[in-house]
Amino acid sequence: MIIREARPEDIPQIQIVRNSVKENALSDPGLVTDRDCELFMFQRGKGWVSEVNHKIVGFSIVDLKEHNIWALFVHPDFENKGIGRTLHNTMLDWYFEHTKENIWLGTSPQTRAETFYRKSGWEEIGMHGKKEIKFEMTLKSWKNK
Repeated sequence: MIIREARPEDIPQIQIVRNSVKENALSDPGLVTDRDCELFMFQRGKGWVSEVNHKIVGFSIVDLKEHNIWALFVHPDFENKGIGRTLHNTMLDWYFEHTKENIWLGTSPQTRAETFYRKSGWEEIGMHGKKEIKFEMTLKSWKNK
């Protein structure tokens, strides 16, 4: 497994991973465009990918403008191999090197993602929209992990 910064040419494979997930699936794959990915990875924040045999199997994207995790997904065939954890930690290390602001994310309740974030030290702070739990991570909490 290789973790590296995302490049523009990774976007088609990132979209394949995003649309392969079983939980937190998009109701309409057209809701997240290639341009959205490019904007969040290269203008608003940064993205990383995980490669296995030159194939992208996971990715993460952080948004510095809104101080949130825009995406963290692993292809179902590569779950439970530490890829999500490595992408998560790489992303948060980078984020807190660039700002001391709290960071937040939203995820559907009663999912593996909810469990993952709770175990990772994220604190539930309410709801995001009508259907997602809103979590927050502080620099202090991250440093104490």
